Amino acid sequence: QVELVESGGGSVQTGGSLRLSCVVHGYTSGALGWFRQAPGKEREGVAVIDNDGRASALPSVKARFIISRDNTKNTLDLQMNNLTIEDTGTYYCASEGGDTPLKYRVMAFSRTIDFGIWGQGTQVTVFS
Repeated sequence: QVELVESGGGSVQTGGSLRLSCVVHGYTSGALGWFRQAPGKEREGVAVIDNDGRASALPSVKARFIISRDNTKNTLDLQMNNLTIEDTGTYYCASEGGDTPLKYRVMAFSRTIDFGIWGQGTQVTVFS
């Protein structure tokens, strides 16, 4: 079973940058991704990456966020630049697969990907 541990959240002024990291414990060849949830809103997929390094991101973050994956170190990162107040939320590292009831489906790389393994979340707060 894969376990995910995030780090790197914090508070930053608008226009600033943060880098989130996730350590992937256990083996996976499936897709990995970053999701976020703002208070009172649905969880949404921010960016996903497959085992070959192909990436897909929300249009609102595509020019500002970079997702990367290092399969030799079992890590997943999200570099977030030019942050806005709308980027505030709890960010979750996620892995394809899992048997939990909490699953989010993403369409990427010409297929359906069900993310069902989650980290504990890390808070990102952007202030003006």
